[in-house]
Formats: sequence, structure tokens, C-alpha cells
Amino acid sequence: MKLRTLFTASLATGLCVSAPAVLAAPNAEGLYLGLGTGFSSLENDRDDVDNFIESGSEDFNVDDDDNVFKGFVGYEINPYFATELFYADLGHTRLKGNDIGNTDLESNAYGVNVVGQLPVTPWFTAFAKAGLAKWETDVDGNLGDANLDLKDNDGTDPVYGVGAQFNFDPFLVRAEYERYDMDSDYQIDTFTASAGLRF
Repeated sequence: MKLRTLFTASLATGLCVSAPAVLAAPNAEGLYLGLGTGFSSLENDRDDVDNFIESGSEDFNVDDDDNVFKGFVGYEINPYFATELFYADLGHTRLKGNDIGNTDLESNAYGVNVVGQLPVTPWFTAFAKAGLAKWETDVDGNLGDANLDLKDNDGTDPVYGVGAQFNFDPFLVRAEYERYDMDSDYQIDTFTASAGLRF
């Protein structure tokens, strides 16, 4: 009985001592950077898009299937907390006029995120992020109606997301979902895969 108790106590002590080492990712502090690509999806309907560009027209269909490109530079303060600067080309949303003409809404954003990390194993980390993005949407076209005065738009609004990261020290690979909450009339979701390097 004493032997079993001693063994159990020893095992528990060993797990407590080794747990931080098991959970901590390699090089858990320092600078990292990465590049990624993926696709975007607009989360608003046609009426919302019309309000966003203030066209006063609803005679179009929305095609929001486009590629996304992004870059980021981050600093990992500890295994559980990091900050990131980012730039994202969010692609374009095409408004297809039902009569003639198309209009493209091209968006990009840059900003800063705070990243909360959960190092599940030395090679796998789950994370969630939230921050602010300075965004711009340029409108090119008039849906075939020269009388339409379509509006460019810009602002500073929240961005947030979740993802998973695989650590192959000094390399990293991540997959993530992010929402760029530009305003109630225009929200872009992105799904990206990125590769990066730790320093």
C-alpha cells in the first residue's frame, strides 16, 4: 500500500514538474513573421452592400469569391500571449449589373491584434485574436449607369479570429478564420493558411 502511494505521489509530482515543459512551444518568446493566402466571403446581402456604397440601386448581383493575401509580424511575449501587426489584401467583391456593367469593391486593411495562445503540445497551438483594422474599400465602376455616384469607404473597426498553429521550430504553419467587421453593412470573412519563421 505504501509502495502504491509512493508511486502515485511520485507520478503526480513528475507530471506537475513536466507539464510546463510539455505545454510550452519551442522558442516561446521572440519575433516571428509570416505570409499567407486564402479566400474571402462577404457576410452581407445585396441591400446591405447597396447601403455601404450609397448607390441607390439594387439592380445587381453580388459575387464575393476572391483570393486573400496577408502578411504579419508578431512578437511572442510568452507561450500564452503575443501581439501582431498585419496587412491584408481582402480581394474584391464584384457587383454584376443585371443590365450592363460591373463594379468592383476592392478592400484592404492593416492594423494590430492581441493574440491569446493555448500551447496544447510543443508542436500544436490553438489561438484567438482581437484587434483593430484600418480599412479602405475602393469602388471602381458604376453598374453601367453613369448617373450612379458610388462611394469609396474607409474606417477603423474591430477584427477578430481563431486559428491553429503547427510549430516546426524555427518554422510555423497556421490556418485561421478572421472577420473584418467594417460596419454593419459590410463584413468580410477570410479563411487563410500561412507559413512563417521564428527568430
